[in-house]
Amino acid sequence: MSAHGYEKGRLNLPFVGISTFAKSPYVEDWSRIDADVAILGAPYDFGTQWRAGARFGPRSIREASTLFSFGHAGAYDHEDDVTYLDGVRIVDIGDADIVHTDTIASHAAIETGVRAILASGAMPVVLGGDHSVNIPCIAAFEDQEPIHLVQLDAHLDFVDERHGVRFGHGSPMRRAAERPWVTGLTQLGIRNVSSTAKEGYEAARAMGSDILSVRQIRKLGVDAVAERIPAGKRYYLSIDIDGFDPSIAPGTGTPSHGGFTYYEGLELIAALARRGKVVGIDLVEVAPDYDHSGSTAILAAQLLLNGIGRVCHQRKARDG
Repeated sequence: MSAHGYEKGRLNLPFVGISTFAKSPYVEDWSRIDADVAILGAPYDFGTQWRAGARFGPRSIREASTLFSFGHAGAYDHEDDVTYLDGVRIVDIGDADIVHTDTIASHAAIETGVRAILASGAMPVVLGGDHSVNIPCIAAFEDQEPIHLVQLDAHLDFVDERHGVRFGHGSPMRRAAERPWVTGLTQLGIRNVSSTAKEGYEAARAMGSDILSVRQIRKLGVDAVAERIPAGKRYYLSIDIDGFDPSIAPGTGTPSHGGFTYYEGLELIAALARRGKVVGIDLVEVAPDYDHSGSTAILAAQLLLNGIGRVCHQRKARDG
């Protein structure tokens, strides 16, 4: 195990320095990414239908992540008796450029960033932005091996087209299902009223989606839910923060009561990491202006750091 940061003579507290994700090194040149995990911000929120503000999500998540990123070599979990993130090389490559009101140009910039991460051999972790940023993220996997998409969300996001709009935050899972390199979808936490009508659910199931609500997941249990996901595959994980209950995640544009707790989300991610290989993650819809306590951004940062830790731990165990 590497030495603690305290032993190097600098305390480096959360409120000191530049807020890269987890205080990881900043890489400005996207042709020189050398890491296990690379963080990309996608501060785009012009695809929202109601309350905007997720453009400020990446910055708030990065700032919150500094709380968990000082002093220790990795993150020791006494329940698992594992030090997660020990030796995991994380870099932050900054944000994709966003052109206001231009969805195509903004999405193209996000796709370019994810492609650069994949070309380096690192795992992309994208901070949204509204859920439409998942569309360019999935597009970037075009020349990769096939992926199965797992979504944690309150909403199905399976609208095909509405008044000519096909790339808003109500459509990313529909666009993903159309990609030949996406072999199927597992959509978890779906509940309550959303933009997707009954025909959208029927279309999703016809296109290979397995849909479970929070209540159904609680009844089945995490292990039984994991058994429904194709084993031994490459997984892309898309996390909408409104999949979590607004009692712990009020800072989002479309809060939906009856959502996941923190540990339910983490246990689903851990089960997925054991089931196969997670090759990409996005976490979207954090809108900090609706949460003055900052707890939503803290939840997002904590979930990502612990999720990345479990993904990398299982990769290491699998690869020997």
